[in-house]
Amino acid sequence: MILEITIIIIYTISLMLIFLYALAQLNLLFNYLSSKKNKDNCSKLDLSNPNEVPFVTIQLPVYNEMYVMERLLDNIAKIDYPKTKLEIQVLDDSTDETVASTKQHIETLKTTGLDIHHITRIDRTGFKAGALKEGLEIAKGEIIAIFDSDFLPEADWLKRTVPYFKDKKIGVVQTRWGHINRNYSILTKIQAFALDAHFTLEQVGRNSKGHFINFNGTAGLWRKACIIDAGNWEGDTLTEDLDLSYRAQLKNWKFKYLEHVETPAELPVVISAARSQQFRWNKGGAENFRKMLWRVLKNQNISAKTKVHGLLHLLNSTMFLNVLIVGVLSIPMLYIKNEYAHLRPYFYVMSFFVMSTIIFFICYWHMYKNIYGSGFKNFIKYIGMFFVFFSIAMGFSLHNSIAVLEGHWGKKSDFIRTPKFNISSFKDNLKNNQYIKKTVSIHVIFEGLLMLYFGFGMYSAFIVGNQGGDFGLFPFHLMLFIGFGYVFFKSLASKV
Repeated sequence: MILEITIIIIYTISLMLIFLYALAQLNLLFNYLSSKKNKDNCSKLDLSNPNEVPFVTIQLPVYNEMYVMERLLDNIAKIDYPKTKLEIQVLDDSTDETVASTKQHIETLKTTGLDIHHITRIDRTGFKAGALKEGLEIAKGEIIAIFDSDFLPEADWLKRTVPYFKDKKIGVVQTRWGHINRNYSILTKIQAFALDAHFTLEQVGRNSKGHFINFNGTAGLWRKACIIDAGNWEGDTLTEDLDLSYRAQLKNWKFKYLEHVETPAELPVVISAARSQQFRWNKGGAENFRKMLWRVLKNQNISAKTKVHGLLHLLNSTMFLNVLIVGVLSIPMLYIKNEYAHLRPYFYVMSFFVMSTIIFFICYWHMYKNIYGSGFKNFIKYIGMFFVFFSIAMGFSLHNSIAVLEGHWGKKSDFIRTPKFNISSFKDNLKNNQYIKKTVSIHVIFEGLLMLYFGFGMYSAFIVGNQGGDFGLFPFHLMLFIGFGYVFFKSLASKV
């Protein structure tokens, strides 16, 4: 009986944490909707007045970007901004043949009058954070714009973002990510779905009420003085952007999020790339929770509500661990429920998962209709997309939970870049791409076993109890079966 009680307690705690996170998302939805009624009355720099035009340094941190480097440089060269107030730093940590080709391309761009520099390092100390920090030491700009290699800002991007720095308290201006290959595959569609929720509901919901948000590592600008005041870039977590964002906001710097400015980028098209990106983001989130927990709690300048939202923000990735726990324990819970009649009142707690799912469904619908429009047809499409997204997100829960546990335990690992492919349609060929891994991770085997485990969960619905089965958890087990099945077979097919 001790085992059964232990399972019930752990299951209940995980469900309650998921429900708390869902309530926070619902609060962000209310914030998001109310923000639409507010006019943006921010004072802005007049860029037509030469005296108000700040010097901008664009930093491009890159590492072995064979397939996108030329596209990146050509696109950045089109940025429309006074050339006397603009420099570009290519922070190149590459170890392959792209170093030479990048250097040659930069030399060609220099002949057009562009102030562009190729900066290389002997070693990758601090990885991306180290490269940004080293470039900052010699940067001429008072405003620092940062783009990863797969981002393609429009020519007028600086003119639409830089003016917001008129307020001297603004430390960061962040823009919304767009997706040039959103419809490439199911994998890119679900990534776009998740990112769209973050860049609408979460970023606007937090920023509109003065809660902490994060610079997203790219497609945003920093005031150089803010970076220095917050302690500069640090490479002790895998999400250096989240780390510096919190340190800056704890020092009372304001962040400005621009939902209306979209910066197009390429989503990972193979599951190995998505895995490496998800692992880094989720482990980095857990690392930053360890690093920032007491700093947030002890800070006297922020409200209790901002602290709650901040801690839940830092615990975002830990929700994958709770989902995995709930999923794994749900099958023994099914048997316990039907074996011990006197414990049945405790099983009302299961309704919290249903309520959480409904809350997420409502929140994401508002995000979805902003992009695709409302109406009955789009709502039906949304139902299908939500089911697929929820299933595959749960299918990633083992992989992401390992990342989270490593982060909370303090296990260090290298910054593994997300490989870029320069692929946006089915016509593009991945066959000869040198960045695709050829080995199978041991995690994939366990994902296959979990697929079978949740298949057993669906079978169990027919045989438990003495009243013809119990199908309350059947939809949940079906989504877990589909999610882990997708991740397992897709990983095998891609040889990750």
